[in-house]
Amino acid sequence: MIFQRRCTIFCAVVAVGVLTPGAAWVASATPVTGTHGMVVASQRDAAEAGQSMLAAGGNAVDAAVATAFALGVTQPFSAGLGGGAFALVRLADGTVLAVDARETAPAAADRDMYVRPGVPENASLTGSLAVATPGFVRGLASLHQLHGALPWKQVLAAAIRLADEGFAIGPYHARRIEAMRRRGLPELFPETGRIQFPRPGTELKAGWVLRQKDLAKTLRVLAEAGPDAFYEGEIARLISKEMKSRKGLLSERDLADYQSKLRPAVIGRYRDLEVISFPPPSSGGAVLVEILNVLEGFDLGSMGPDDAGAAHRIVEAMKLSFADRAVWFGDPDFVAVPVARLTSKDHADDLRGRINPPFFKKLWHWGGDHAIDVKAPGIPPSDAGTTHLSVTDGEGNAVALTMTINTPFGSGITVSGTGIILNNEMDDFSKAPDEPNVYGLIDVRGANAIAPGKRPLSSMTPTIILKGGRVFMVTGSPGGPRIITTTLHTILNVVDYGMDVQQAVAAPRFHHQWVPNKVFAEPAVLPGIVVGLRQRGHEVEVAGRSWSSAQSIVVDPETGIHHGGSDPRSDGAAIGYDGAAIASDGGRSSGASSTPKRRTTASTP
Repeated sequence: MIFQRRCTIFCAVVAVGVLTPGAAWVASATPVTGTHGMVVASQRDAAEAGQSMLAAGGNAVDAAVATAFALGVTQPFSAGLGGGAFALVRLADGTVLAVDARETAPAAADRDMYVRPGVPENASLTGSLAVATPGFVRGLASLHQLHGALPWKQVLAAAIRLADEGFAIGPYHARRIEAMRRRGLPELFPETGRIQFPRPGTELKAGWVLRQKDLAKTLRVLAEAGPDAFYEGEIARLISKEMKSRKGLLSERDLADYQSKLRPAVIGRYRDLEVISFPPPSSGGAVLVEILNVLEGFDLGSMGPDDAGAAHRIVEAMKLSFADRAVWFGDPDFVAVPVARLTSKDHADDLRGRINPPFFKKLWHWGGDHAIDVKAPGIPPSDAGTTHLSVTDGEGNAVALTMTINTPFGSGITVSGTGIILNNEMDDFSKAPDEPNVYGLIDVRGANAIAPGKRPLSSMTPTIILKGGRVFMVTGSPGGPRIITTTLHTILNVVDYGMDVQQAVAAPRFHHQWVPNKVFAEPAVLPGIVVGLRQRGHEVEVAGRSWSSAQSIVVDPETGIHHGGSDPRSDGAAIGYDGAAIASDGGRSSGASSTPKRRTTASTP
């Protein structure tokens, strides 16, 4: 084992699997291993697309971009060409890149667009007014141009094939379709219904083959003409035409003006590890580091994952850090975000002092002097509008990439003739101070208010951890605000509790985001933790379902073996690569063997 610490009852629960109301838990497989790389993603076909890039002599960037485009085909309810992404890259030479491909508000958007009389209540979630300018294609193309080794066409080939020939959906995908069918999405948006849903009367189950011919045609255009075809060519015209027909705001000019950005990563330390994560306009990296800084003052390893006292400290650290999120975070091109102060050890010392000895005050204690009375929703119906992938290669390169269209099937709109499902990221802005979005997140001072060209605040937390200057862990997850706490749990499970990476992603989770002032626990969280938290004054709601889908890699610092773990909550897979080492020229030579070895496992939801 990479770490040997206390892991008793909790690890036993994860190892043998349990069945609880609202969540199907299965026996956790052992981690997949690879000697020269690993691809972990929330859908098997997409992970295979990435592994094929390593086998072809490509590097982690090639594999990540191929996997991302394939996920846009195989998980169209979560991500794709009509959405956005954050890609965190750590190259073997030590270079760190944070590629911001977050969507932006259209030029015609304004702060009060959703609070005017006559605007439908759900306009930020459903239909044309919910759509922000997509960044996915531009961002991933720029990443590939900077550090990819294989030709652009080759990287997109698997996605084209999956869209054209189709693929068999898994149980997780089938549940997403059934949930949206019950909500009437096929009737509201017939083009989406025509492509993404079985014909009426057709039995829906895992194994149904989904073909997306229009999307395959769009991907072929991008492969041949390059990414500019999305933003300035025929695809852009079709998107604009769709928006005009629906009285939306997104225009051809918005698409032509869109640019992805390189941001300075958030970097912190936790115990003997260097933590690299994503900066604003994501709150994820800074809030994650802030929580870890607070928890560094406690010996969680000696307490163990089944200890209610440890859970109490973790919950309080979550609560304190999410309060800072509500006050300070927004697009750094529009508002000043004090990342350095919030991620400092001094700030953590101050926050920790409010936890130990434990005491309890009203909710606004954790928001400075700002008292609020917010009725926020609980856990939303689904957090399946986002997905994550993690990749490592044999040279020491690593990519953590989270991609999204926000909520399942985004705005609901499929652009006719393209197969592109458009996002509903406008709901990630704050419509008004202290008014929660679909995930219950609030904005105290208007830092996340709508403005033309502005990026909405995100919780996506692609993270890479170094040990001794080398890649040790690559992780991330979907899940709205639970992305941050899921990523946190995964790290703590490995670093403090000695779990292997598969146990770490499968283990039960709990979550607190300051507002609402409540702990949410998955059904499989140990009753002793729930009772212990309640005894310490926390309101705890045991949810009717599980959430998120962590996709993680741990590289053993002694052997160099890559260990992959894919969350059993989705249809994911970890695929290790055992072929010849990637060539020293960055993967441009075909150093892989003609019959590369691989090891693979699929998650069973």
